Amino acid sequence: MITPFKENGEIDYKQLTALTEFYLKAGSKGLFANCLSSEMFELSEEERLRVTKHVVDVAAGQVPVVSTGTFGGAVAGQADFVKKIHETGADAVIVITSLLAEENEPDEVLDARVEELIGLTGQIPLGFYECPVPYKRVLSPEQLKKYVDTSRVVYHKDTSLDIDSVTRKIQLTAGKQFELYDAYMVNAVASQVAGAAGLSCIQGNFVPELVVWLCDNFADPSTQGQVDLVQRFFVDNMDVMHDVYPIIAKYFLRKRGFDIGLTTRRKVGDFTTEVAGNVDRFYDRYQALRSEIGLSDVQF
Repeated sequence: MITPFKENGEIDYKQLTALTEFYLKAGSKGLFANCLSSEMFELSEEERLRVTKHVVDVAAGQVPVVSTGTFGGAVAGQADFVKKIHETGADAVIVITSLLAEENEPDEVLDARVEELIGLTGQIPLGFYECPVPYKRVLSPEQLKKYVDTSRVVYHKDTSLDIDSVTRKIQLTAGKQFELYDAYMVNAVASQVAGAAGLSCIQGNFVPELVVWLCDNFADPSTQGQVDLVQRFFVDNMDVMHDVYPIIAKYFLRKRGFDIGLTTRRKVGDFTTEVAGNVDRFYDRYQALRSEIGLSDVQF
């Protein structure tokens, strides 16, 4: 999820309600309420808690809600915040792989800190997110299996960009109460074929109903031509959706009719006339694709 802000930089909770309802109308099967797209590093602790609880309250049990609970420092302190996030009603609390070990520290250090975190957080369901900030720390398939085998890890957002690694992770965790979601839309269909539970991608902040459509139809023989079109659409428009993000996601939603401001706290670059033009053309391509596959527009 992204976070709507007022022009003065305050969180716009009225628009957060409307945005949450939009994701649900689009068919989203879960919500990641406090993540990098949400500008989680620019939110205060209190805001992280309030945003999470707000989304939990609006979702009202219709879908699971997960939220990040680790933001660096001593493991004991991170465990305390994990508990606070869980108390908001979040179904699982997400652990950022790069915030439990420094970039130059070996996997054994991360393993030890994960073990410590698990030991300090009771029976709270946990998940992992290979967030690219402050640096990207990708889990190996064997490492993920080790964590899932504790029966405490139920979710993983994969950013490896490696379909072979994704496939192996799915194979090694088969039969567990655990779901892997791929963030890399270039491999969207391939990861679904491999057995991923779904997709957790920034594209869901532009066209969530198209991501849902792909998850629902990737294995249907009668729609393979359309599936190929949708997969190609995501590949061809990858760059434009990453440029000056998440400002452009908010601009795109405004073009769709959602009353959301472009204010962000995170410094992501300048939203120039050229960038806006690229998004305008992307919007036109999306409308053409939506018409071609018969996908209904989701109203705000």
